[in-house]
Amino acid sequence: MKRTIFWLLTSLSILIIVTGCSQQTQAKEHVVLRFAYASNAQPVKDAMAKFGELVEEKTNGEVTVEYFPDGQLGGERELIELTQTGAIDITKVSGSALESFSDQYSVFGIPYLFDDIDHFTRVMENEEIIKPVYQSTKDLGFVGLTYYNSGQRSFYMMDGPVESPEDIKGKKIRVMQSETAIQMIELMGGTAVPLGSGEVYTSLQQSIIDGAENNEFVLVTAGHGEVAKYYSYDEHTRVPDIVVMNDDTLNQLTESQQQAVHEAAKESTEYEKRVFEEAVQAEKEEAKEKYNVEFNDVDKAPFLKAVQPIHDQFKDDEELGGLYQAIRNESTSEEGE
Repeated sequence: MKRTIFWLLTSLSILIIVTGCSQQTQAKEHVVLRFAYASNAQPVKDAMAKFGELVEEKTNGEVTVEYFPDGQLGGERELIELTQTGAIDITKVSGSALESFSDQYSVFGIPYLFDDIDHFTRVMENEEIIKPVYQSTKDLGFVGLTYYNSGQRSFYMMDGPVESPEDIKGKKIRVMQSETAIQMIELMGGTAVPLGSGEVYTSLQQSIIDGAENNEFVLVTAGHGEVAKYYSYDEHTRVPDIVVMNDDTLNQLTESQQQAVHEAAKESTEYEKRVFEEAVQAEKEEAKEKYNVEFNDVDKAPFLKAVQPIHDQFKDDEELGGLYQAIRNESTSEEGE
């Protein structure tokens, strides 16, 4: 068995070396960027595909994008690490997945950081705010290119709607691997259960957890609406998806090719913004028809009050306080002004 594993690893190493040499030989003629991603909602997949089309178009075919979709090469953390080492060139992950690589990204996990989608968009398209965040992982080998809207995250439950933080008390709620998300649930009196996205359906089905929090796409696309029938619009977070690229790969492109990549990234974001909301509405209607999911609006004020300690913590943080305040300053509410 050990001998078999040894030869498998040896063969893989040789394949990587040969592939790398081949790419270096052909680099001046044709560059292939390897783009891997985990499972995603269709509008995000479409936006990533649009990015590749635009890169090829803008470089007259000098640069093309090869995709490894739907977790073929691992989950989001693995994909970040593969991008970091240059084993792949580009990935798209949740901002929350980047928290362990840069503290800057932890700010996006603050519940009620953004007032609404307009506030979110203003911040994400303000280069003075976002560019330092994108560059905060440069020393680790990768940088941010653009963002995609991944919608608002709300609670969905098995045994009834969430109308106030009281409905979270004593409940086991799945969250992403995010310290801020864990703290949010604890402040509401619940028990946070960090799980990978692929484990959520079974955990709901077996009552290992009572509910979870995500956007509407998990209801039909991931089938969670089959077991969790109550979706409550508390809209606690809007965590952006971030497209990141290996810094060495980016710098090895010609100046015009680099410009094409940046332009393509920005235009793919504009495309995703146009198709995302329409796709959300379609998902919501299908969840109602297929699984009889019930949707309800909630008063957000009690939720914001419950998580205020998180805001205070970031506001007073020596390293992250400036970023937090810059984001809040983009708010049109009295508090943000």
